[in-house]
Amino acid sequence: MVHIPLRLTLDGDALADNWRWLAARSGAAACGAAVKADGYGLGARKVVTRLQATGCRDFFVATWAEADALMPWPSDLNLSVLHGAGPDDMAAALASPARPVLNSPAQVARWRETGRPCDVMVDTGINRLGLAPADVASGLLEGLEIDTFMSHLASADEDVETNGRQRADFAALAEGVRARRRSLANSAGVCLGEDYAFDVTRPGLALYGGVPRREAEGHIQQVARIEAQIVQRRRLKAGDRVGYGGTFTASEACELAILNIGYADGYLCGFSNRGRARIGDIFAPVVGRVSMDLIALRVDDAPGLGEGDWVEMDYDLPDAAARSGLSQYELLTTLGGRFERTWR
Repeated sequence: MVHIPLRLTLDGDALADNWRWLAARSGAAACGAAVKADGYGLGARKVVTRLQATGCRDFFVATWAEADALMPWPSDLNLSVLHGAGPDDMAAALASPARPVLNSPAQVARWRETGRPCDVMVDTGINRLGLAPADVASGLLEGLEIDTFMSHLASADEDVETNGRQRADFAALAEGVRARRRSLANSAGVCLGEDYAFDVTRPGLALYGGVPRREAEGHIQQVARIEAQIVQRRRLKAGDRVGYGGTFTASEACELAILNIGYADGYLCGFSNRGRARIGDIFAPVVGRVSMDLIALRVDDAPGLGEGDWVEMDYDLPDAAARSGLSQYELLTTLGGRFERTWR
């Protein structure tokens, strides 16, 4: 078996506990799970299996290709495709147990001919996907078998008045729509309180260890941990520079460990001279620019580390986002395919 010098260790208990906290925070609403982008980079099929065992029954993907990758689909679970049903999607949609989330009058007209259940998205201010409120008010949806009528918050991670306005607008529109359920809140929306939960919540980021708002601090656990193997240990003299562009210059003699990880693995250039690794009780800083396959750590305080040893990068999402300037979403979804992925 070929050796892989990168590990992505995924904590199934933390994933389940995060969902349970979000479910409790959702009050009487069912708590679903966004598993698009291959479960935010962690592996959608295994995420679904673990959340199903925990009690989740509603799942959301972006495209029909993502839905197809999850087949065969358990008959007791709901699966919704957020990008709806375009003209090129109809064959896949009709062959799938998943429901499209209809986003435009053209999608509504196209799906109406099938006579099958659907979900519907209305835009209440994010100006992304969704029907215009005027379309909904015009009676466009009459006669459709709508399971879930939904919208999406634009700024739920901020304390802004638009959150309340979107909630009120959505509630008013929902009064005129015959649908089994209503859904508005993502992870940050769940944190805003039960008034935003309606009948179904759709958390994503917080399931996987992201902290979308202060209310989740101390409750959401880290799910993904990344480790890389040391390729080489080397000593620098004062004045030596490190990496492309020499963005780090040693002010004194020091020790480096060169690790088998880089931006091709999703450890992106924002960590250049800003990231760090956890070595026992100390943190070793990344020095120099992140390369495609390699980074350098300063390891003066870890004299025992050498070639072949494993090092865990500090990948607590809120902290890593603050250090790198990247969003917590990017940190998860850009994790590459060269990791040996292990669930525990």
